[in-house]
Amino acid sequence: MIYVDRPAWPARGRLWSHLISDVALAELHAFAETLGAPRCAFDRDHYDIPAERFPMAVWLGARVVPSRDLVRLLRNAALRRPKHLTPASTPPPRHPAAAPAAAVDHAVVAPPKKVEGDKAPATTA
Repeated sequence: MIYVDRPAWPARGRLWSHLISDVALAELHAFAETLGAPRCAFDRDHYDIPAERFPMAVWLGARVVPSRDLVRLLRNAALRRPKHLTPASTPPPRHPAAAPAAAVDHAVVAPPKKVEGDKAPATTA
């Protein structure tokens, strides 16, 4: 089941709601995608959605609950991921070309060019 609290959290000149699932994060991501919420709005165990998207979330089937119930629902589903227990990680690059290059030895060793008229090097047998 998907749950949402009423828009009451001020940030960046807007009011925000929290969108959660008590089933699985995959369910939450699928619902958020249907809602049009960008993946960058996901924060460990919930999506932050602006007040303008709240009516659509409810229309799509999200159940409205008080904010205090969201944490209880996440804990009961073992999906709660508080900041202090979530390891800091670097997000993956958005595009493979943006990934830092692996350590590579850039020295190029090539045999000398053969110039016409040069004799082949002598070999010892």
